[in-house]
Amino acid sequence: MLFNRLIVAAIVAAAPALIAAQGAQPPQPPPTDTVTPAIAGVCAAGTKVVVIKSGFQGTEGPIGMPDGSLIFTETQANRITRIAPDGTTSTFLENTNGSNGLAWDAKGRLISVQTTPGQTKIGAIYPKGSEATLSDSFDGKAFGRPNDLVVSTKGAIYFTDPGPNVTPGAPPPSPPLPPAVYFVAPGAKAMKVADGIERPNGITLSRDEKTLYVNNTSGEYLLAFDVKADGTLANRRNFAKYDGVTTSATGVNSGADGLVIDEQGRVYVATSTGVQVFDVKGTLLGTIPLSRAPQNLAFAGKDKKTLYVVGRGSAFKVDLMTAGFKGRGK
Repeated sequence: MLFNRLIVAAIVAAAPALIAAQGAQPPQPPPTDTVTPAIAGVCAAGTKVVVIKSGFQGTEGPIGMPDGSLIFTETQANRITRIAPDGTTSTFLENTNGSNGLAWDAKGRLISVQTTPGQTKIGAIYPKGSEATLSDSFDGKAFGRPNDLVVSTKGAIYFTDPGPNVTPGAPPPSPPLPPAVYFVAPGAKAMKVADGIERPNGITLSRDEKTLYVNNTSGEYLLAFDVKADGTLANRRNFAKYDGVTTSATGVNSGADGLVIDEQGRVYVATSTGVQVFDVKGTLLGTIPLSRAPQNLAFAGKDKKTLYVVGRGSAFKVDLMTAGFKGRGK
């Protein structure tokens, strides 16, 4: 009996090391509601951040629908899920080619970055009959793992490619494209418009579409670029410094992922510490805390005053004083 207890104790003690060695993550505690601090013009102190549901298989690419609902991608399940205004969930679209970031274009098409290995591309996936590949390579090389995108009111697409996810111990794709930001004008091929960013991730445009914002997951700063008349970029600069950045032997990590703007041009960034809110000058106004690190976010609802946040298999929402930008789908 004593021998059996010793064996069980040894297995329990070794479990964390075995999980780490296999690259798996230990189970997370259930997500819980949180409350916000006061953020001027955004939310009152004590505003509740509500858990909608957990247990999703990947959580990315949220975007509002015309009927006030929200859709987001479950990348691991290869589907898009809808959250109705009453909080109920349903399958919106299946077989999405590993869609991650989503955006609407002026034609009412749902455009996605698609990440299935060997089939990476930017394309229209909805409504049925409008499916099309808009870009699948640069300089004759397939994209590594495109991540997020924004579509301008003129139909121009900007998207990030931080490079492929490489399995530990496995060789990287050969030859890989380095991390970059790409621009696709309507009917044209992809053009590289920014590189030298360690891990470009979330991306969006300012209200007047004269500034492009890019998150850098492996950096200290949210980046900004001027958008030139031909769609190319200039004047790269550090727009805002993330709060809570960590540095380790593997490098800098902000956890900066998705981002979105509101009607006043404030920028909301999903980071390791929560949703950080910056004003138009890049000053941090405050952070909306969540019980799980967020991955992406979007405004939705009939008045677009509900901020939906997804991350680590869970979905949340918080009602704000301000509305999301209504001039584009994202």
